[in-house]
Amino acid sequence: MTELDTATQRPDLPAAWTPAEVEAELYQRWVDRRYFEADVKSDKPPFTIVLPPPNVTGSLHMGHAMNHSVMDALTRRRRMQGYEVLWLPGMDHAGIATQNSVEQDLAKQGLSRHDLGREKFVERVWAWKEEYGGKILGQMKRLGDGVDWSRERFTMDEGLSRAVQTIFKKMYDDGLIYQAERIINWCPRCQTALSDVEVNHNDDDGELVSIRYGEGENSIVVATTRAETMLGDTAVAVHPDDERYQHLIGTEVELPLTGRRIPIVADTHVDPAFGTGAVKVTPAHDPNDFEIGQRHGLPNLAIMDERATITANGPFLGLDRFEARPAIVAALREEGRIVAEKRPYVHAVGHCSRCDTVIEPRLSLQWWVKVESLAAEASAAVRDGRTKIHPPEMNKRYFDWVDNLHDWCISRQLWWGHRIPVFYGPNGEVVCVGPDDEVPTGEGWRQDDDVLDTWFSSGLWPFSTLGWPESTEDLKKFYPTSVLSTGYDIIFFWVARMMLLGLYAMDGVQPFDDVFLHGLIRDQFGKKMSKTKGNGIDPLDWMERYGADATRFTLLRGTNPGSDMAVAEEWAAGSRNFTTKLWNATRFALANGATVERPLPDRSELTAADRWILDELDALVSTVDTNFEAFQFARVCEALYSFTWDEFCDWYLEIAKVQIAEGRAEATQSVLGHVLDVLLRLLHPATPFITETLWTSLTGGESLVVADWPKPSGAERDLEALAEVEGLKKLATEIRRFRSEQGLKPGQKVAGKVRGACCVGLTDQVPAVRAMTRLTEPGDDFTVSATLEVGLPKGAVKVELDLSGAIDVAAERKRLAKDLAVARKELDGTTKKLGNEAFLAKAPAEVKAKIEERKAVAEAEIARINERLAALPEA
Repeated sequence: MTELDTATQRPDLPAAWTPAEVEAELYQRWVDRRYFEADVKSDKPPFTIVLPPPNVTGSLHMGHAMNHSVMDALTRRRRMQGYEVLWLPGMDHAGIATQNSVEQDLAKQGLSRHDLGREKFVERVWAWKEEYGGKILGQMKRLGDGVDWSRERFTMDEGLSRAVQTIFKKMYDDGLIYQAERIINWCPRCQTALSDVEVNHNDDDGELVSIRYGEGENSIVVATTRAETMLGDTAVAVHPDDERYQHLIGTEVELPLTGRRIPIVADTHVDPAFGTGAVKVTPAHDPNDFEIGQRHGLPNLAIMDERATITANGPFLGLDRFEARPAIVAALREEGRIVAEKRPYVHAVGHCSRCDTVIEPRLSLQWWVKVESLAAEASAAVRDGRTKIHPPEMNKRYFDWVDNLHDWCISRQLWWGHRIPVFYGPNGEVVCVGPDDEVPTGEGWRQDDDVLDTWFSSGLWPFSTLGWPESTEDLKKFYPTSVLSTGYDIIFFWVARMMLLGLYAMDGVQPFDDVFLHGLIRDQFGKKMSKTKGNGIDPLDWMERYGADATRFTLLRGTNPGSDMAVAEEWAAGSRNFTTKLWNATRFALANGATVERPLPDRSELTAADRWILDELDALVSTVDTNFEAFQFARVCEALYSFTWDEFCDWYLEIAKVQIAEGRAEATQSVLGHVLDVLLRLLHPATPFITETLWTSLTGGESLVVADWPKPSGAERDLEALAEVEGLKKLATEIRRFRSEQGLKPGQKVAGKVRGACCVGLTDQVPAVRAMTRLTEPGDDFTVSATLEVGLPKGAVKVELDLSGAIDVAAERKRLAKDLAVARKELDGTTKKLGNEAFLAKAPAEVKAKIEERKAVAEAEIARINERLAALPEA
């Protein structure tokens, strides 16, 4: 353990950093002082981030912790740079997820929402939200999130509800919202429509069944993975140019099991090369079939209800779809209609993203947003640079989605959410009501039962939270928002929705200037985290064990634009060690008089080591700034870690000890204080708690939260100082390596001489080299028993050591002889293998290369051990 690790305790700084005893109090102090509250009347330039609203049902997980660390780092830095920062928090009502949670709670009491009725059920959800909702917001404080709590919003609060109703009315009046009967994704369990982005497509094991329709020459074979839907077939389609079926186009064929006759139509959608080239057409249960049906005027025959139960008259009535499938196949097989069966047949199947139930395409009357013009504007905003996506490689993914966007189904068959503001009259009247319009009343009037897709209201988040549709001061000051930080996995769910609605509502002004898309959190083996796999990590556990700073630093150190990151507990432990190193370094510096009260001396009065560390600090400021602007958080943290641990702690502090001992205390103390002052400021966005504690102790300042962000000094790099310190580092490193090879323990002192330092410009650094390598001054009995020559750009330095009595020569020779025997055995074995012609003829190239590599290593090891034995004094 070095002096750095056991520095004399300073009264106002404890011997150890104990985050659990400090973090909560520090955070509350920041909140009480209102550091995070944005002043709308400030003349500072604005910097705005709206928190991606977590579900009211949610709790902090690793993905949240990483994204929140990113946003907090961005906002803390901008605040220190002199911006008026608004980081606005809030929650999403999360329609399906929250309703499911409350229904599950009711089920424990043997009740359903229908037992309560709509009004009472919604009251129950509000009560549940008040009791259980928002847990994640409290957990955000543990992490240190510098959000403006005075502006906290909820997607169903009064102001946001007004925004939702306003934009619905505006889009309805502009012809952008309409009602139509179309095929939608239907979840039989959640009992609601889903948008395309709420469906996960998995490769499932299924079956492919080929069925013969009709008889004899007029029969035709179709293949399907959903045999139960054949009950709703209203045609068979073939390609108009397929010669095999020219004689059948325009004729009819009998649909098995039903007795109905259906037409054979020609449609270019059919791929003649796939399967038999003939497809069954079920317009009410397949989106492609629906389009074919529209083109040919086919009837839409629904044969399932909202629970995916068969409603078609006959023997299958009342069966669940998955019960009906084998029953129908068995019936067809009995009639000799099954031509071929393939099991398992792996194919993509849509699943509800909320409950994982297999979705059912279903013809349904729903509300839609016409997206063509909105999507064109959302595409243009990125193409013309109003909004920049980071990393730019994600642009293609964004354009592929936005440029091919289908109309958006926005109605949901739920009770929890923003109810669609459309009323139906007794005589067929349809009235869309804005927030200031009078609601139709009277006998026979009723409101639409459906609610809006959660993503519709959260799509308004960047401007509705700032007071839109009113022209508020907040909206004028803080819109457009500066940065959206979110995972690339919701670029379609949320990012695109906000672009569509923001550009429309705000007259072409983008909702955010920059979009930072980070990756997903995975375990140390690159596997996706999940509760079922047992590889999930709770960030609250990390904060409990290692502190919020170590948790944040670990996550930020792995955050690269657009890339997934792996995490493991040992990395959090490593970050804890980093905070400990920083703590001990600051305590050592303070104990040795580090100060910011005196200005830095003129560079001419500083040592080469002083000038070098100041130049390294300047370079660090520039590196941190460059990478912050590029959202390269991993590089920011790597630069901070490397400078703190390597350049500052391992080198400059060791040199500073010698400089202070030599009588250069005042200048060294000023440099130490200045470097720590700047370093703690740079580290603050990533590790706010420990840096606040250390910086206020060092400077006596009010708070790092409102301190100024560092700027490079502008001084030209001193290349002579750099060369001198690099020479010192190489010399000390080589001596340490040589000591280790000689069998000396790290703290063991031996007498030694350093010759030739003056010739290579290292005279001033010899005392530091001697201190760092544990070399004592030679006495009269000094005897050279080992020598080392270190080559440097201006020449060589010779180091002579007296190892007499320092090591047990006999024991060392015995140990080396044992290692030599092992290396010779390895060399003998690899040499024999490489000399065996039969082996060489059969062995793969990579195997031979591996053996050649092992032989080379053995040869090098033998040479090293022999050199070491030769250097040992006689026993």
